Amino acid sequence: MAVSPNDKQILRGLAAEVGKIASLPVHGEKAELWRKLNQLEPVRPLVWINEIPWHEMNANDELTLRTTDPWARGQEWHLRALIYQWQHMPGDMIVSDYLASPLAIRSTGFGLSEDVDIARTDEASGVVSRRFHPLIVEPKDVEKIKLPQVTHDQKATEENYQRMCDVFGDIMPVRKVGIKGSWFAPWDELIRWWGVQEAMMDLILRPQMVSDVVSRLVDGYLHQLDEWEKLNLLSLNNDNTRVGSGGYGYTDELPGKDFDPGRERPKNLWGCATAQIFAEVSPEMHWEFALKHEMRWLERWGMNYYGCCEPLHLKMGILRRIPNLRKVSMSPRADAAKGADELRDRYVYSCKPNPAILAEDRWRPQQARAELRGTLEKIRGCRVEIIMKDVSTVRYEPQRLWEWSRIAMELAEEFA
Repeated sequence: MAVSPNDKQILRGLAAEVGKIASLPVHGEKAELWRKLNQLEPVRPLVWINEIPWHEMNANDELTLRTTDPWARGQEWHLRALIYQWQHMPGDMIVSDYLASPLAIRSTGFGLSEDVDIARTDEASGVVSRRFHPLIVEPKDVEKIKLPQVTHDQKATEENYQRMCDVFGDIMPVRKVGIKGSWFAPWDELIRWWGVQEAMMDLILRPQMVSDVVSRLVDGYLHQLDEWEKLNLLSLNNDNTRVGSGGYGYTDELPGKDFDPGRERPKNLWGCATAQIFAEVSPEMHWEFALKHEMRWLERWGMNYYGCCEPLHLKMGILRRIPNLRKVSMSPRADAAKGADELRDRYVYSCKPNPAILAEDRWRPQQARAELRGTLEKIRGCRVEIIMKDVSTVRYEPQRLWEWSRIAMELAEEFA
């Protein structure tokens, strides 16, 4: 469908602004820093902000959409958010010199959808509390988990690509982009179908059932991965693509020596895994009921990132068994000093500052600086990325996050 002249003019103006940003030489300089970090070379800590409460960030109408067509509004949002972050809280972000046109990929899923009660404190926020109604109750319920069937709607892919080329093609290049890696967190899915307390109790009460269910779900993920590979739907992610719950994937070590251009395979990409619900589970049980099964996924990828919100400073004994492990998440709940002793210059220390500092009744920038400085003191000598994520609220004061970004960059330079 054609884009209206008014919508087209708005989108082209925003794309021109993004194009100017993308042409700045600083992006090449930042890409080199990320490459060095990911290859474990000495470099200052790198900073990136992700998972932003965008519904609270619209200062001076900078994020107010002005197009009318739903497709155009989706494009407009992406461009405005990109410009906004670059202007106010860039850290070490990198803006692509092209616009991505995603492949139209469909999946039938795993056959289960959560049955859940939701409680909200802010109707505009996507951050909610959930109470799950179990769908997996008995051992036979493992059969409810199905193998996903994947299709590529090539007609829809081409239509979207042509529409983007028509709007943006003479301003910025448009590229078709497939799946640039995948978030792999089987336990994030399982607790939605099982219930948190029920699943944790069954680790003790019905361990064989737990193993059978996890194995079945991982079978589903691997089947989906095989489908992606068979249909040639993967795209390289050794660029400014987020890897796992961390930062960018720049590296010369991927796609690897046996890369077949135009036929990306998992071994040419970064992979990741996490079992966040296992925060208080012992390393032995973490291995038995999570990582042992996740290994079947992790062994398929060229390089790997592990973890998210779970503290992992006491679990490196099992994590070292992951093939091609390069980055490890160290959440706010991790013991920074112990984590540093385990990682040092052997892995990237993916530092996750506590976002709670941004949610307090009163913004305390000096406290934010002190907290981050204290962490960086403990992890001196490590290869560090600082990833501010899980920001559920800034109390509708976006300047808090802007200032945090400036503080983090100042400390990153100080700890170079």
